[in-house]
Amino acid sequence: MAYQFCGSREEAEDRTQEVFLKLHGALPKYDFGKNFTAWFLTLAKNHLIDEYRRTKWEKTQRDEFDERVLSQAAGGGPEESLVAKETRSLIWEGLNRLSAEMRMVIILRDLQGKSYEELAEILSLPLGTVKSRVNRARIQLAKVLKERRGGLS
Repeated sequence: MAYQFCGSREEAEDRTQEVFLKLHGALPKYDFGKNFTAWFLTLAKNHLIDEYRRTKWEKTQRDEFDERVLSQAAGGGPEESLVAKETRSLIWEGLNRLSAEMRMVIILRDLQGKSYEELAEILSLPLGTVKSRVNRARIQLAKVLKERRGGLS
């Protein structure tokens, strides 16, 4: 089932491992009077669907970001285009090293241009919490990028 969702053996193996970890955590909630196989397959299916949606959403965000960066560099020559590609790659690498929560607020605020009020509504959080979270995420991303840049020197 995981392979059918993912299409690649390596990703299917990763997702299967995640499903078994999720199963382990969910066992205390299992009703022993119900069919275990059906319960387990439902848990696996839901996890695979959630992961598919998450990765599809992240890929869409990455593609939109790539388009913006490359279109800004299009006015320049090959050197500007190369710098833009390296910058894009570095930023995505940094974003992927953040927690999902921090990555989400950076993508929504800085890449999609959502207002703090929109973020508060989307995330169902108070405005002050959203502002604080965006600030912490930016600081963490800057730290990650600085570490990465230091490693390139």
